[in-house]
Amino acid sequence: MFTSRKLAHVVLAMFALVLMSASALAADPGAVYPIQSEASDQKAGSLLVYNFYTSTPGVNNRNTRINMTNTNSQVPAWVHLFFISETCAVADYKTDLTPNQTFSFLVSDYDPGFSGYIIALTEDPRTGLPRRHNWLIGDEYFKSSFGDANLGAIAFTALWGEGPGDVFNANYQGGPTITVPFDGAIGYNRAAATIAADNVPSAQDLNSTTLLLNSLRGDLTSAMASVGTMFGLLYDDVEVSYSFSVFINCMTKITLSDTTPRTAPRFTTVIPAGRTGWIKLYSNTGNAVVGAMVNKNPNTESRPDVFNGGHNLHHLTLSTNGFLTIPVFPQ
Repeated sequence: MFTSRKLAHVVLAMFALVLMSASALAADPGAVYPIQSEASDQKAGSLLVYNFYTSTPGVNNRNTRINMTNTNSQVPAWVHLFFISETCAVADYKTDLTPNQTFSFLVSDYDPGFSGYIIALTEDPRTGLPRRHNWLIGDEYFKSSFGDANLGAIAFTALWGEGPGDVFNANYQGGPTITVPFDGAIGYNRAAATIAADNVPSAQDLNSTTLLLNSLRGDLTSAMASVGTMFGLLYDDVEVSYSFSVFINCMTKITLSDTTPRTAPRFTTVIPAGRTGWIKLYSNTGNAVVGAMVNKNPNTESRPDVFNGGHNLHHLTLSTNGFLTIPVFPQ
């Protein structure tokens, strides 16, 4: 009996060591990313914004691949995706991700023939209410008429509740919708009020640079709201600025030229051949906006100084005017 009891103690001790080793391996090193950190394409969140998507049925070089990963190793994610077209109309789709699962799909399989941007948020499958699950990351690849790019999804953390499964139900009375603010307090992180496009190349070098500007205000049961008029400053590379204004719908695509932005003197004069500049835009009413820039040049193989690609726009100041009215229905 003594021998078998001693063996049992040894087995239990070894089992405990295995469990402790597994726990140590499961814990990622380093400090936890602060939940209050502002929206970024470098963190995880409960809401992701993909700044552009497009697809043309039967055309191979007009499509988008959306990628999304649940980085939580124990808790699944139920995700509600909203496809917002350039006309501001909304279509939606629901999916779920198991712990540590990556989900990828082609937009041509889900919303063919449209262009726009995508908002994906985690929700509670039983109630349909927005759920705090700050573990989603994502990115996208797209091929379009104005250029190709790989953009990270902008992640917004949910700031309500205490645990990863908490739902947002502030002032909810059981109706078909709920409104969640981008306020940096009880809702999601704040979006941008002022955005910047750095290193804008010269159109005289055959660069075609497109800005993609998207609203984070509106009703996902019907249509997103416009950003409104934005005031802009175009800077040359010796710090001189030239002002302009432009109206931004729920989504606006601007290919920089001598007509847009309308500056005096014109865009190609401000940024001549071989030079660069940058652009700052802000909403006159502080409305929430996100966006990206994409550059296309036909001479990447013949010239060493021209490049294709894109990146998300920089957030210089923050807005508390963003909100989403979200449909509420269970999976």
